[in-house]
Amino acid sequence: MKKKILFVMNNMNCGGAEKSLVSLLQTIDYSRCEVDLLLFKKAGMFMDQIPEQVRLLEEPRGYAYFDMPVGKALAGAVARGRIDIAWSRLCAGYVFRREPGRSRCEQRVWKYISRSIPGLAGVYDAAIGFLEKSPVYYVIDKVKARTKIGFIHNDYDKLGMDSVIDQQYFKKLDYIATVSEACINILTERFPMYQSKIVLMHNIISPAVILGLAEGESPLPRRGVTIVSVGRLNYQKGFELAVQACELLVKDGLDIQWYIVGEGEERGRLEQSIKERGLENSVSLTGLLENPYPYIKHCDIYVQTSYFEGRCLTVTEAKILQKPIVSTNFKVIYDQLTDGLNGLIVEQDGVSVYRGVRKLIDNQQLRRHLTDNLRQETLGTEHEIQKLYQWIS
Repeated sequence: MKKKILFVMNNMNCGGAEKSLVSLLQTIDYSRCEVDLLLFKKAGMFMDQIPEQVRLLEEPRGYAYFDMPVGKALAGAVARGRIDIAWSRLCAGYVFRREPGRSRCEQRVWKYISRSIPGLAGVYDAAIGFLEKSPVYYVIDKVKARTKIGFIHNDYDKLGMDSVIDQQYFKKLDYIATVSEACINILTERFPMYQSKIVLMHNIISPAVILGLAEGESPLPRRGVTIVSVGRLNYQKGFELAVQACELLVKDGLDIQWYIVGEGEERGRLEQSIKERGLENSVSLTGLLENPYPYIKHCDIYVQTSYFEGRCLTVTEAKILQKPIVSTNFKVIYDQLTDGLNGLIVEQDGVSVYRGVRKLIDNQQLRRHLTDNLRQETLGTEHEIQKLYQWIS
């Protein structure tokens, strides 16, 4: 008999966890599993990549009131006679205003959202909250399942979470899954009482898929040095370091074209920084691209400027495409790169990023050394799906 599995996620916007979920759903053996997917909001560039075998459930009724302006939400709830939802939305609005930390805000708002949405009908063999906070909380509060799994896709200590809140939820999980050895160590230090529940499952990546998507004409110019960075435009990704490094490269007289692929709340600040430095012809914010892989394949250097990560999918993808890589020294990068062997690891400041990139520009032999070593690596992780089968057996 097939196992009945539920995945819960916020949406399918462009991000590492969302990309990882799509890869997992494309890898599952549907002859042995029936899969449902519940999204709080059916939106995002990865929606059309969800396999047809996956049953997409309706959005939780009531959740939309917490994803709209408070005035509109109150008017809508009162018109439906849902005074309880109106009150919860008011309480949530107070938290939104008073809690400056985004992660803690989402954690503390959940109890008001939970009061306003119904439980999910049916019983599952396994329910999986595929991202920290709300998806995990939903699985615990609203789903009946024999096995409950929560995924942490990032460095827990850098997320700004309230571990006291999570401790109460993690107690009810059968497995707390995360994506790197470094993240395992961080969770074990933070939640030693749940050490036996903490398990590793690397993000599923198929080199054949990445190589296939990267085929086609180059979208990059033939002149100058082309550099690519990919990720959400938010603080975590550190793209201001890319702008600072690019300014120094241009001052050296180098013809640089640096493409930052992604979208997010820091666009305005980055655009202002680019303008102030006179880099409009050197740094391009491309916005979201459904297929960024031709950019990575055809660039001269790939640069990751993150302050922290769980496990960096884009670095692995750049490795698959055998690009010279410069990365900042966030904790988990040492699971993916060895400095001087298959990439360069630098400090988290603009000058250090500049020096790493300049080193690769000036040293063709080093670039060749890095790419030659990447050719020897085995980077596919499709076998990781076996761990999921074991957890739900």
